[in-house]
Amino acid sequence: MADTFFNTLQVFPRGLIFVILGIGILILAKLARDIVTKYRIDEEVSKKNNLAVALRLSGYLIGVVLVFLGALYQPLTLIGPEGLGFNSQLLEEVIRVFLYALAGIILLNLARPIMDRLILYKFSIEKEIVEDQNIGTAAAEFGLNIATGLVIAGAIAGDGAGGELISATTALAFFGMGLLLLVLFSLFYEVSTPFDIHTEIENDNNAVGIAFGGNLIAIGLIAFKALFGDFTGWYESITAFVIYAVLGFILLYILRILIDLLLVPSIKISQALTTEKNVGVAFIESSVVISSALILFLAI
Repeated sequence: MADTFFNTLQVFPRGLIFVILGIGILILAKLARDIVTKYRIDEEVSKKNNLAVALRLSGYLIGVVLVFLGALYQPLTLIGPEGLGFNSQLLEEVIRVFLYALAGIILLNLARPIMDRLILYKFSIEKEIVEDQNIGTAAAEFGLNIATGLVIAGAIAGDGAGGELISATTALAFFGMGLLLLVLFSLFYEVSTPFDIHTEIENDNNAVGIAFGGNLIAIGLIAFKALFGDFTGWYESITAFVIYAVLGFILLYILRILIDLLLVPSIKISQALTTEKNVGVAFIESSVVISSALILFLAI
């Protein structure tokens, strides 16, 4: 017990440094979002009480934290537990994490307009969130931001071949594969539901937006699992990615059916989401698919 406490005291200064770095990354991420956003975020949230903008920003900030954790996780140890001071190895690690996280923030902001046009492409997201304060659209964006953050985190975490840090080329390739998975899943979700998610979300159906956002987070977790780990070769990595992607599609589709038949048998999910616009049912569906994706993540 005493040894554990002593070891904790040894690594505490290093952990505190990365907590401070993480806060700094969040501040930079908010500044970056302010720069690339046409409207004033603070004004929308504080003066106009725009919950949709706040929800969208919240998903973005969570996505940034996930990117930071992906940058922080590297099996390569640069300092030993005995290092209490800010030595050159710790400085090297801090710089590396900062640069990876900064690159992730850039990718997250670059991906937003691209993913908006590929996933929620039938209406103007900016109009729905800023002018109409559409919570359903913001909930879908919340899920998309977190899913994109998970994709970036999975792409940059881990070792490359031979124990080297994952190269920028490899990380970008994995990032592209992850985004492709999100787009394909969104198309699959659209064709496998008995309603048009775009029409429902545009018509202020918060329930459909929440359910869709929850499913995006779930597939983001599966994408993270598919991308995460040491890079041993393109064939092995792509094969593992495809296997996880197919399993994820099948799992989430079966779960939606099981929720309808077993978990809440007295409620038809599609009718509750569309006709009744039942937000409670949307949260139930989201919690089940996200929880199942977490189980798949840890079990396989």
